[in-house]
Amino acid sequence: MNKIGITALVPPELIFACGAAPFDVNNVIPASRKYPGNKLCAWTAIWKEMLIKKEITVDSLIVVAGGDCHNALVDGQKAAMSGIPTHFFFYPFDGDLEYLESQLHRLSGFLGGIRSPEVLKKIQELKKQGQMLDKKRCRGKLSSAEAFRILISFSDLTGDLAGFSRAISALEEKDIDVRNRVALIGVPPIYHDFHEVAQTLGLHIVFDELPYEFIRHGGCDIKEMARDYCGYTFAMPLESRIDFLKKELRKRKVDAVIHYTQFACHHMLEDEVLREKLDYPLLTIQGDLPGNTPQQIKLRLEAFREMLDRL
Repeated sequence: MNKIGITALVPPELIFACGAAPFDVNNVIPASRKYPGNKLCAWTAIWKEMLIKKEITVDSLIVVAGGDCHNALVDGQKAAMSGIPTHFFFYPFDGDLEYLESQLHRLSGFLGGIRSPEVLKKIQELKKQGQMLDKKRCRGKLSSAEAFRILISFSDLTGDLAGFSRAISALEEKDIDVRNRVALIGVPPIYHDFHEVAQTLGLHIVFDELPYEFIRHGGCDIKEMARDYCGYTFAMPLESRIDFLKKELRKRKVDAVIHYTQFACHHMLEDEVLREKLDYPLLTIQGDLPGNTPQQIKLRLEAFREMLDRL
């Protein structure tokens, strides 16, 4: 089975249906402790460097060049110039259904066409299980760290549907203190222990914005996928994303919001608007290189928790 690198959200069900295994190159970065020599965003610079040096090996690469990550367009081209067969995938900013459907057909052609349509329903069932895990965490029956590790992996389902299903089944319910219910919006933190640190400091993350996108979209054919993935909020106008966030934050009864931003990421520019439009106490954190959560950020999280305790 060919291993297909993806740089952001690409419908994993389509890759599996084409007889290949998706591999999200971002998911190895937080634990990598890599420090690239030439970068804007550490996320894209690290996977680009690892691909070129063959520290990550893939049979081909899908670069999401239009959608949630602008830096990937250039670093993806650099990876492609090293000889990796590469396809550039674009989401429509205006939600044009026909355009996205044509993009999915082009992607299917790049991958050799759909060969295993039966896996589409299996993935649909796995995503339903992911939605149940999200609800359990919200009810305080699953730690935010355990839930996050599974939810973030829905971007590629670890390239192994049977193994991923076993990992979901292995999770055990437990009672979690949810006094401070926090939503984590923006891109996922580059620090591998961020959720554990937040939980230790008395902040229970009940919503991870981007991983939630991984479990709420799907489809059993290309037309269904196009219709569903047109709602991928990171590729839509900011106003649509904010409307979606307001609904989800109310549903989860959050007390506060943490907005994680990555150094040299265009999403940093959204912070001012999010602060204006979301009526919650909001802490903005900016990260750069992977590793443990820095002490300075731990102190800011602790001060944020103390502020919430006083409200």
